[in-house]
Amino acid sequence: MVGIFNKIAFRGGIHLPDEKDKTKGLSIQAIPLPDRVVIPLSQHTGAPCEPLVKVGDLVKKGQKIGEGKGNITSTVHSSISGKVIEISPHPHPSGNDILSIIVESDGKDEWVDNLKENENYLSIEPEKLKEIIRNAGIVGLGGAQFPTHVKLSPPKEKEIEYVILNGAECEPFITSDHRLMIEKSSEIIEGLKIIMNILSVKKGFIGVENNKLDAISLLKSSIKQSHTDGSRKFEIEVVGLNVKYPQGSEKHLIKSILKREVPSGKLPMDVGVVVNNIGTAYAVYNAVRYGKPLIERVVTVTGNGIKEPQNLLVRIGTSLDFLIQNCGGFTDEPEKVIMGGPMMGVAQYTLKVPVIKGTSGVVIFSKNSEEIDGKYQSCIRCGRCIANCPMGISPNLYGLYFERNMVDEAYASNLMDCLECGICSYACPSNRPVVQFIRQLKSEVLKKKKSGKR
Repeated sequence: MVGIFNKIAFRGGIHLPDEKDKTKGLSIQAIPLPDRVVIPLSQHTGAPCEPLVKVGDLVKKGQKIGEGKGNITSTVHSSISGKVIEISPHPHPSGNDILSIIVESDGKDEWVDNLKENENYLSIEPEKLKEIIRNAGIVGLGGAQFPTHVKLSPPKEKEIEYVILNGAECEPFITSDHRLMIEKSSEIIEGLKIIMNILSVKKGFIGVENNKLDAISLLKSSIKQSHTDGSRKFEIEVVGLNVKYPQGSEKHLIKSILKREVPSGKLPMDVGVVVNNIGTAYAVYNAVRYGKPLIERVVTVTGNGIKEPQNLLVRIGTSLDFLIQNCGGFTDEPEKVIMGGPMMGVAQYTLKVPVIKGTSGVVIFSKNSEEIDGKYQSCIRCGRCIANCPMGISPNLYGLYFERNMVDEAYASNLMDCLECGICSYACPSNRPVVQFIRQLKSEVLKKKKSGKR
């Protein structure tokens, strides 16, 4: 079943200039092999990996080089063949220095031996499928980087009725998911089937904003073709969504498609839903069908500060400066280089940081860009942040709580419900960095939890 359903809207949100014209029509191009890669041992939510190799070891492309212990963790693999030359802390897109494995290329780009292909992948038992996904190091590729095998293992008491693939891509500038839906629509559908099979779900949705009609059309065609192969029939529907930020948030996607509200402090599985990014579904297909671990992803490189905006297939661990060189370099002296989109991304202080599993884009602004000077004023109680907040909370209060070090009060005011979508900062006429205030408050809350004071 396929269709367009776009009448449901969520409260709040904002209509942003999409700024996608530079790259939405550009096909995905493979980047040249880098001379070396930096593989951080933490590219996921949960416990970091521990190295499985040592300096001097020879590794192949796709070889597991780091594995985490515990329930919520993931694995990492070498994205090139070559020699481990260093294991040390290295700059990370988060702004921290993270223990990383540095591999120098041997130029051969040889795959690890014995990748296991599965032609009849829809007949594999769910537990085996989850094990394949875990060993492939697949995490949420929409940015959250939550381990996929964990998300696909809800408690038995949480009955899952629906799977939703997130193809909204509501962040301005970024087009990596859009291009993936156009160029790999069949593989995405097969990945969705595998996920539905794991969760024993009969109905799946793919949510795509209505500014991507070409992707919607291709996904529909792929669904029709997939039902002619004589295999088990999966009920999959493509849903056209209103173009509104943050349409790609899990909770708002569920609201738009199913009219279900995820309560404060709860997760999608509490309302019978599992949400995955379309890139995650593509990675799941490659892992289950061909035995390929997650060693590369599509990254949009764009903005007025880059000479040749592109959608690139990039090896995990490729440095930001290598990426920029392969897009012709900067147009002018850069003002900001942002990993991710301009709303939720993180500005980088060095070009030595690597592309990680959650890197969907790199946005570069030149010094000639129109910008605010960075100074902010006191809150004028205009209420714009409250009116536009998609979570129905009061962002203005968090700025005041931060300035007064009122962490407990902030926590009691549903601080942890904040998506950090950036709308409050965008809408603020006083230029207050509300998202940064909120992130700092959340950090203090987590410190208190770790110390046992909460």
